[in-house]
Amino acid sequence: MQKANRTSAALTKLAVVGDLLMLQLAFLVISVGVLTLFPAAFALQRVLPDAISQERPKLLRRFLAEFRLMMKQHWLPGFGLWTGGLMLAFGISFWAYAAGPVRIVALAILIPLTGMILGLYLSGLAILPEAPATATMKTLFKSANLFLLRRPLPVAGSVVILLTWFALASQVPTLLVVGSGLVPALTAYWLSRPRRQKTSEDVSI
Repeated sequence: MQKANRTSAALTKLAVVGDLLMLQLAFLVISVGVLTLFPAAFALQRVLPDAISQERPKLLRRFLAEFRLMMKQHWLPGFGLWTGGLMLAFGISFWAYAAGPVRIVALAILIPLTGMILGLYLSGLAILPEAPATATMKTLFKSANLFLLRRPLPVAGSVVILLTWFALASQVPTLLVVGSGLVPALTAYWLSRPRRQKTSEDVSI
């Protein structure tokens, strides 16, 4: 019986990995267009909990349905996020190789600003699966800001994880193929998990 349980658990984990890779591939194909990048990321985040829990079938169909909805509602804010991210990346790259004291001032502004925006983005992804399908970007922004204020340290840790992954992906571009959508989504999913409450068994005397 114990061996059968271990086999079943292993098969479940393999099914989860397979579904996650399938969603990553779908995200990769759909996000090729600039306007589709963030709606695809939002759709991936909304179906990710079901892929991990294995509670609902037809994940690819649900992902495509969510993408159509996210594209209809959030393509313009998504394009704004893409443009702003591109400008920040260009600004940091430019000032990193510039000379003079202005360089230090510019980087001292741009780097914390980038971290704050990434924190808000991850917070938005974290609350997205529980948000109503009709939620506007303004509503999501308010909820993400509240989430960030309530859990600043976990969000900061998630930003560090994401930046570390981006640094690795810049050296090994093939990582983008297997993790461009999954790594931010899984980081936000971890961030959204409720904190474990300590019990009397956790307290040593």
